[in-house]
Amino acid sequence: MKIWIARHGQTDLNHARRMQGRTDCPLNEKGIRQARQSRQNIGDVHFDAVYASPLQRAQLTGSIIGNVDISEIIVDPRIIETDFGKYEKCKYYLMGPAMTAYWVMPKIFPAPPSVETIASMKERASSFLKDLETHDYENVLVACHGGIMRALCGYLDEAPDGLHWERAKNCEIRVYEYKNGRHTFLKSYSLDKEN
Repeated sequence: MKIWIARHGQTDLNHARRMQGRTDCPLNEKGIRQARQSRQNIGDVHFDAVYASPLQRAQLTGSIIGNVDISEIIVDPRIIETDFGKYEKCKYYLMGPAMTAYWVMPKIFPAPPSVETIASMKERASSFLKDLETHDYENVLVACHGGIMRALCGYLDEAPDGLHWERAKNCEIRVYEYKNGRHTFLKSYSLDKEN
């Protein structure tokens, strides 16, 4: 099975460099173009299933990249974005030291009050992927978000701490193979320009 993990396209909150979290902001025009370009970049891949977060930006991205009607998306709440609590919609550079430290070095600094913990993100990601691995898909697309993608990719990378903290760009796609109980990173697709 090949598991394709995609971050959604750009939204107005991404463009404004604000923490988006669970705010249900739609893709903007550039985000829609990014999703279409990502679909072109991967060619004529057929997905046996397309999963997405409950948030509309992930669902539309999944529909476009997966080349399926949005009604065919399998919505799973476990791959919703990280809950940023009181930091939702906050500008990146105005988050304050506690949130900045946590988001830059989560292995050292704890989540501030009201913010989802790394342990919670890892539990959601592993629960979702363990369920996904029980299916007999050849190719499956998972359209999600930059925060939870760090835990999903950490699981697929079989990282000792369960994290892959490298930030994914809008519409970046990371492809893994699951075979004989093991995960292998195969390829990454990224657009030339971010945001």
